[in-house]
Amino acid sequence: MAVYRVPPVPQSEITPRSVWLSRRALIAGALASMPVLRAATAAAETAPLPLTPGPFGTDEPPTPQKDVTSYNNFYEFGAGKSDPSRRSGAFRPEPWTLQVDGLVAKPRTFDLDDLRGFPLEERVYRMRCVEAWSMVIPWVGFPLALLLDKVEPLGSAKYVAFETVVRPDEMPGQRGAFQPLQWPYVEGLRLDEARHPLTILSVGLYGRTLPKQNGAPVRLVVPWKYGFKGIKSIVRISLVEEEPVTSWKRMAPHEYGFYANVNPDVDHPRWSQASEIRIGEGGFFSPARRATLPFNGYADEVAGLYAGLDLKANY
Repeated sequence: MAVYRVPPVPQSEITPRSVWLSRRALIAGALASMPVLRAATAAAETAPLPLTPGPFGTDEPPTPQKDVTSYNNFYEFGAGKSDPSRRSGAFRPEPWTLQVDGLVAKPRTFDLDDLRGFPLEERVYRMRCVEAWSMVIPWVGFPLALLLDKVEPLGSAKYVAFETVVRPDEMPGQRGAFQPLQWPYVEGLRLDEARHPLTILSVGLYGRTLPKQNGAPVRLVVPWKYGFKGIKSIVRISLVEEEPVTSWKRMAPHEYGFYANVNPDVDHPRWSQASEIRIGEGGFFSPARRATLPFNGYADEVAGLYAGLDLKANY
């Protein structure tokens, strides 16, 4: 039986080893630089903000900006961690208005000049995702309580509900027949949580306006709660009497509760919450894992809000 033999490749068609290695190095370098390039693009689309150091901070080093702007959850742009930075180019965060209504004496619509006109502070907060990873982020913003004071909540107001923008033509994660969540994305806080000094509306990070992928132009930051409570690109805040039906609780109530306080003693049904990986620290094969702290390390400031509340039942 005849045996097929591969014909010899002419020497002229063989890529020299030095060129082959150079190509591999070029490709590897390009892949490694993608988060940096995205961070540079994000910085180019933002503007510096006037700010003063805030009263709350941490001695932990901030997470590199390239990681903060390229690794995050924003389902309106897709379910992948890089989707917000890759797929938010068409999103237009300016002009913008934020409607505040409901059980208030003075309902009002705020524009960006109004929001950026509040006294802006830098707040360096730990951020703990429910997926057991964390960052340290230097936010720029102002206490939510200052905005609530402008509209004068009524005595019947017990909760604050938040809604994000719905623009499927600009936010590809909101398009298609199969959606992971119902839109608009909805979050909520008790009124006393919303008025706590740690709770802020953020209009920036790293001293500049918010990048699109991080919730531009205005988002909520509540550092003692899991990150999904930090609703992004907010267009409406309503003062209400009943607990809002929030997006993740509606989707999977056995996994995501209304309170969502960081609690290492209450595991997610599919993983432990006892520890977390700090993004931007350690290496690929040895990520920096650390113990998770109750209330994400803010227990001294906020534990009193939940005196007498069963934190395992009210997760």
